Amino acid sequence: MIQKFFNLEIKTNGQRLYNITDKTEKWVKDNKFSNGIINLSIQHTSASLIVQENADPDVQRDLINYFDKLVPMDEKLYSHTTEGRDDMPAHIKSVLTNNQISLSIKDSNILLGTWQGIYLFEHRLAPTKRTIIHHFIGDN
Repeated sequence: MIQKFFNLEIKTNGQRLYNITDKTEKWVKDNKFSNGIINLSIQHTSASLIVQENADPDVQRDLINYFDKLVPMDEKLYSHTTEGRDDMPAHIKSVLTNNQISLSIKDSNILLGTWQGIYLFEHRLAPTKRTIIHHFIGDN
């Protein structure tokens, strides 16, 4: 039984979904992890992690549009507005999604469905640097 950690840093360029599946799979393969669990945690309160369809980009656009309608960027609606019109909506969106995802690894493969990918869901408009902690527990 082993444990390993890795900090993945992603530079975002505005509100959208950033596919991190390949980077996460590469870390698993490079370390020759066999079977276990990987936990991903994002260390921010204005972005989140999701598992979502990776085939049709319309899904990503629809998700962003839905969340923008659900949590509008209207400063009149919020008390916390010191960091701009997207700040409080970003915090709310992160509460509605995930800050951690745990996935199984079997035979050195992350067990995702055929059309699934792992995404950093950026909720802020300005470019930002995000850190996603990868924590593996299992067999080498």
